Amino acid sequence: MRSDASPPIGDSLQDSQCCGLDDGLSVVLTRYRAKQALVEESHTPHTGAGVIVTFGLQGRSDYRERWGPRIDFGHGHTTVTTFDHSQGERHIPEGETVLQLRLVASTGWLARYLGERYQAALPASGGIRPLAFQPTTPASHAHLQALQVGLQTGSARLQQHIHALSLLGEQLDTLLPEPSPTQNIASADAERIVQAREILLNELDRPLTLAYLGARVGLGEQKLKQGFRRMFGTTPQHFLHQQRMRHAHTLLESGQQVAQAAYATGYRHPSNFSAAFTRFFGYAPKAIKQRKS
Repeated sequence: MRSDASPPIGDSLQDSQCCGLDDGLSVVLTRYRAKQALVEESHTPHTGAGVIVTFGLQGRSDYRERWGPRIDFGHGHTTVTTFDHSQGERHIPEGETVLQLRLVASTGWLARYLGERYQAALPASGGIRPLAFQPTTPASHAHLQALQVGLQTGSARLQQHIHALSLLGEQLDTLLPEPSPTQNIASADAERIVQAREILLNELDRPLTLAYLGARVGLGEQKLKQGFRRMFGTTPQHFLHQQRMRHAHTLLESGQQVAQAAYATGYRHPSNFSAAFTRFFGYAPKAIKQRKS
């Protein structure tokens, strides 16, 4: 089933095309054109929980959950989230044209194609959880182009389904590995892992290593790394890097200098920070100031 819609939203225009490829799997192509900075209430329209993989084809935007994290979307980047009835706000900068292709897979679809074990990575209660924000791989580009053309022209659904499965397979094989049934996390260890996550969130300006983090919470490095990945879908190092970059982006948007944002996120040398920021977002820190001026 395919649907098209182009409703005006305040000083913006949204074009949306949606196609159901399978029971529990759909692809959505959405374009926003924001004449002025857009902030709008948004919620996941999908029934139940699942996984959303969003490919940024043009522009940048973010989603800020009412009681949870900020999710970033950007040109040339892939954002992977798990969801269950999330509510928040969509933010699009003034003058920005945003084009995104989104794959939405329900828990039923995941269980059918990937096995029941993958449902353990989904939220236990309502909300949204970021799993990845990373550059789109070269392997994905050809599938994205074919899927985008197919959606716009209404080509054979079988071909669209094949491209969608290839894109999902690349992401989920990396982000949702098969857990070992013999490695249940003890409640005491789980508490320590949650404590480690809080340290990472609250001490972004400190030189936090895995060894130091393990010593702080009383876990070995390997147990902490494996347990953290099982509980939060990523490694402590990757989680820390994501949080630092997002915090730095917020600081720069508030008017702080590049050096200030660097020191506040654990970088001793602003040049190293600028390089890391550029790799993560696809544009340099100074570009934020240029956009605001």
